[in-house]
Amino acid sequence: MAQRIFIFLFSALILLIAGCGDDNAHVAMVVGRDERLENALLRARPVVPPKKQAPAVTAARRDFPVSWYPRKAVEKKWKAIVIHHSAVGSGNMRSIDSAHKHNGWDGVGYDFVIGNGRGSGSGQVEVTYRWRNQKVGAHCKSTNNWANIDGVGICLIGDFTKTVPTGGQMQSLAKLVSFLQLRYRIPDSYIYGHDDTPNHTTATLCPGPKFPWGTFRRMVAAQKNKMSAFAAGPVKNNNL
Repeated sequence: MAQRIFIFLFSALILLIAGCGDDNAHVAMVVGRDERLENALLRARPVVPPKKQAPAVTAARRDFPVSWYPRKAVEKKWKAIVIHHSAVGSGNMRSIDSAHKHNGWDGVGYDFVIGNGRGSGSGQVEVTYRWRNQKVGAHCKSTNNWANIDGVGICLIGDFTKTVPTGGQMQSLAKLVSFLQLRYRIPDSYIYGHDDTPNHTTATLCPGPKFPWGTFRRMVAAQKNKMSAFAAGPVKNNNL
């Protein structure tokens, strides 16, 4: 009898162990279904595209100083460029500003002043308050004051009745004029010396007979070919 009971209990134990095995197998199947569900959920998630990188600023674009770009709120549509010399061998924007105030004006009459190494760096471009604020110029008297209203005034330090501009001045002038032409669509035929500005009313030799117009125009053409893809568009600047 005892032997039968032992055999019965032993058989029950075997079945119980086998049942645990089935339970474990069942659990394994549940885990398998969870993995498939998780994979399905992962596939259903929206794909977020990576953020686009801002285009790199090219070296050519950086060649234009930010200070050359007026604030959009005040920027005008300029139509011409008038080139001057200071008619003295040295100086800078500050000295011209002082001289023009002595004449009773509200300050320097030009938009840009380019140094010759005597008072400021050779080729250094100084941006005046007139350009920053897009004020009417005081550099070229003309009928209806058109050259001051519509023309950008650029003065090179030096007396070009006696000497020629420095190489640095010529390089900076060509770059600046190219920038202005490209940004405001100013044609070559609207680049003047003070003395050949249409309807100007002051007797003058400015910018002087030694100003090298042929060299200047070749340099401007080369600069425009280099810069045309960059000048006309906006520049990244919080003030623009």
